[in-house]
Amino acid sequence: MNGEYKPPYDYALSGDGRQICSVAHVRNRSGDASAEKGRKKRGKKKFLRVFCIVTASVLALLIYFQTNVTRVLISVSESSMRVLAVEAINDAIYRTLGDAPSYDDLIKIERNANGDIVAVSANALKLNKIARDTASLSQQTLQQPGARSVMIPIGALTGIEALAGTGKRIGIKILPVCSVVCGFSSSFESMGINQTRHCVYLNVIADISIVMASRTDKFAVQTDVLAAESVIVGNIPDTYLQTDIFGKKSGL
Repeated sequence: MNGEYKPPYDYALSGDGRQICSVAHVRNRSGDASAEKGRKKRGKKKFLRVFCIVTASVLALLIYFQTNVTRVLISVSESSMRVLAVEAINDAIYRTLGDAPSYDDLIKIERNANGDIVAVSANALKLNKIARDTASLSQQTLQQPGARSVMIPIGALTGIEALAGTGKRIGIKILPVCSVVCGFSSSFESMGINQTRHCVYLNVIADISIVMASRTDKFAVQTDVLAAESVIVGNIPDTYLQTDIFGKKSGL
């Protein structure tokens, strides 16, 4: 060992030359050790208090963000995506129905020798092509690669409705996931004696999910567009009046 060994106690010489232990020095060393332990203990308590305060503050901030800020972000994001979905669907419908297919292109009416209507059927090939093209074009617009940016006022991040529209706008990244499904429906409406109005509708439903770091929201946007119509002269079997030609219940 390096250095001179020092005993834990201090010794002094008595009058007759004997070594005696100095009690005062022993007490001083003992007091210093107790003070050092006390300082370490107070330091640990102070660290625990600071740690608990910081942890509680972070948890409170996360809870506030989850219950207030996220709700505002979801609301604004959903409104923006609804507008975009309607625009995408309308544009797709305009492109697929732009050539204005006639009623006879979509629906076939069969009559017997007396001129009575015996069957009303759909042109499945033509209708499926319209539905497929509309869904594909809509989804291409909605499902663009990468995340989208939604502009939100800083005041909206406070969660206070009175401040929702105040402050500079900042961009919040969201990831929309969309799927579009198309179908058809029809309705029969009496227009007078032996006259029935038959309408064919294109039904487009866009299921949209908004993926954020703290939450995922799902909603649907549905658009019904008149694809073709005609006034049918003659008696139509009650079967068609109760259910349309696509198997859905009619309003009649």
